Amino acid sequence: MATSDSRPAGQARSAPAPGRMNVDFEERVDFARLREHRLRRAAAALEATDLGALLVFDNNNIRYLTGVAIGEWTRDKLCRYALFTRTGELFLWDFGSAAVHHRMYCPWLQPEHCFAAYSTMRGAAPPESNLTERAVRQIKGRLEDAGVAGLPIGVDFTELPTLFELQRNNIEVRDGQQVMLDARQIKSADEIALLSTAAALVDGVYQDIAEALKPGIRENEIVALAAKRLYDMGSDDVESINAVSGERCNPHPHNFSDRMIRPGEQAFFDIMHSYNGYRTCYYRTFSVGRASQPQRDAYSRAREWIDAAIDAIKPGVSTDQVARLWPTAQQIGLDDEKTAFGLQFGHGLGLALHERPIISRLTSLDAPMEIEQGMVFALETYCPATDGVSAARIEEEVVVTADGVEILTRFPAEELFVTNQY
Repeated sequence: MATSDSRPAGQARSAPAPGRMNVDFEERVDFARLREHRLRRAAAALEATDLGALLVFDNNNIRYLTGVAIGEWTRDKLCRYALFTRTGELFLWDFGSAAVHHRMYCPWLQPEHCFAAYSTMRGAAPPESNLTERAVRQIKGRLEDAGVAGLPIGVDFTELPTLFELQRNNIEVRDGQQVMLDARQIKSADEIALLSTAAALVDGVYQDIAEALKPGIRENEIVALAAKRLYDMGSDDVESINAVSGERCNPHPHNFSDRMIRPGEQAFFDIMHSYNGYRTCYYRTFSVGRASQPQRDAYSRAREWIDAAIDAIKPGVSTDQVARLWPTAQQIGLDDEKTAFGLQFGHGLGLALHERPIISRLTSLDAPMEIEQGMVFALETYCPATDGVSAARIEEEVVVTADGVEILTRFPAEELFVTNQY
């Protein structure tokens, strides 16, 4: 695992969850070091291409490059963007007065490089306002100033009018998301500490869920409990919470409802939130009051599959080797791997919920990727029960170390957890 530069050589420690405040009496997260690490990674990934710059609209990529965030409101607006050139110039266009705020409170950014963005609000502004043309004119001017105007640029995703306007200005557009994913796949010690802290918040929430999970409570009440508790503890974004119980467990619907939970039923939850931008994807399964043998058997199989993956993972192992340890779609009662996608699954975690590596029979058998030290990802398995309605869902987040993995998700999951037993 990546370590702090100030730690003595050879001294290892588990991934910390040091608390939600920085203090002067312990080394915790060094945010300046975090920003420097991310920008170095992005510069190296960009240098490895023939692109002149990266133009990013994805909030996670913007945060990775600039260290600036607004919040969930901007996630689907495409109203902010950043430009990073291979000559090291970094520009940020943010929503309205947020640009003024950054000039005042973000000294790591050059104030003259922080602008208010031109945004059509996903096309709501009339095309006749020419906002897209103005935006691209500014971007092109910065490319020219940096001396990279004749080179292609990488774009992660954008509105079609922006793409068309870039092309009208003879700017060749290529896939920049792959470059950013290259940068983001290896995590620093500071990133791992933030991911560990995010997981620690969910550890606490699952204790609250275990105490509250009794007959009569509804799925949406558990979602409300979890969201409030996370925000109370310092989460900056509760992205999504799945709450699935009873007959809704099989097939997995990937959502929550107002269903009332009854005695003897299984319920599983997935908590996706972020702490300082770094995310969790963290499933746990419970039986309410009592557990049947089919429920226990399904849980044991799901646990065996995830443990096999955990035991196999180390630097140099490829994702197809892990995917082959898991059952096929047909073995869990589904027609094909695209229908089973996301059930026997691994995915990178960072500022986004899905980064590299992706581990799945749908993708990894044909396009394997080598696992490297410093990767952080989630492993999740799913097993339907023979009763036709119940199912087990388990997920563990892991850091790849020199000789294996360290597990970040600590709420008990070795055996089926039965709540409020009677």
